[in-house]
Amino acid sequence: MKYRQLGKTGFNISSVSLGTWQLGGKWGAPFDQADADATLAAAYEQGVNFFDTADGYQDGASERTVGAFVRQHPDVHYTTKIGRKETPLSAEHFNPDHLRRYVQDSIRNMGTDSLDLVLLHCPPMQTYYDPEMFWTLDQLQKEGLIQHYGVSVERVEEAIKALDYNVAAIEIIFNMFRLRPAELFFQLAQQHNVGILARVPLASGLLTGKLTANSHFAPTDQRSNNRHGELFDKGETFSGVDYLTGVNAADELKERLGTDNLAATALRYILMYDAVSAVIPGASNPGQIERNTVAADLPALTADQMAIVQDVYDRKIKRPVHYLW
Repeated sequence: MKYRQLGKTGFNISSVSLGTWQLGGKWGAPFDQADADATLAAAYEQGVNFFDTADGYQDGASERTVGAFVRQHPDVHYTTKIGRKETPLSAEHFNPDHLRRYVQDSIRNMGTDSLDLVLLHCPPMQTYYDPEMFWTLDQLQKEGLIQHYGVSVERVEEAIKALDYNVAAIEIIFNMFRLRPAELFFQLAQQHNVGILARVPLASGLLTGKLTANSHFAPTDQRSNNRHGELFDKGETFSGVDYLTGVNAADELKERLGTDNLAATALRYILMYDAVSAVIPGASNPGQIERNTVAADLPALTADQMAIVQDVYDRKIKRPVHYLW
């Protein structure tokens, strides 16, 4: 495992960390506590020392599970995201009263006195023009309830606007099918000493190279019921890429890059960018951990391989994805 600094937090975190959205379950399957505990333990054994969770994941079960683990392992850091457990989501859910309540709820779930890093969970664009949202986080930081804060975003414009405030980290979708953040945002984040967490790194499974035109998903799986943004931003599911287009592009990447393990190669691709502090793939069970963490130790992609990714993106993905998020 390799480690990188997470912006101004000073945390030295594993370059391949762990997202816990599907912790102990799989794409809508019921939460399984034993699997969740075993998955965190397996990640730690592989050198993972940073977990990403949220107050809305499994109705707080993810926070409680991660909290129990970090209390036993003080060398582990984490972030939790707040603000998206209410439906329908609106700007008012990011006002001072709501934010204070969310932080207090997360502290109770985590079983800690303070939260390492709090990320606002994809707040609506208009909230970035209301400094009171960020002033509230400044106050919570002064009170010691949170150590650092930042945002998880849908769009590059939101990430850039967030740099106006005292954010320590920004979580953004970045993968072989979502390259726009590298154009300008990465450079600006480095100038502000803001850490970057790359989320949805495998494009909801497309970049594992294992999905086909005939793959089926359970009704509770967001890959079957959010392809067009029915539940939340359509840029989340498959990174906003048309499914069949994505399958075709992944097949081409697998062939031209000469790999049977496209997932690890896709994660290693993200780590080619020094601005990225960590990539945070999810895992449903311990067996998926090594598939992800092996990426940290793969050799760097060559210039030719980087050019292949760019070529596939330019021909098959860029229009219209690049201009939407």
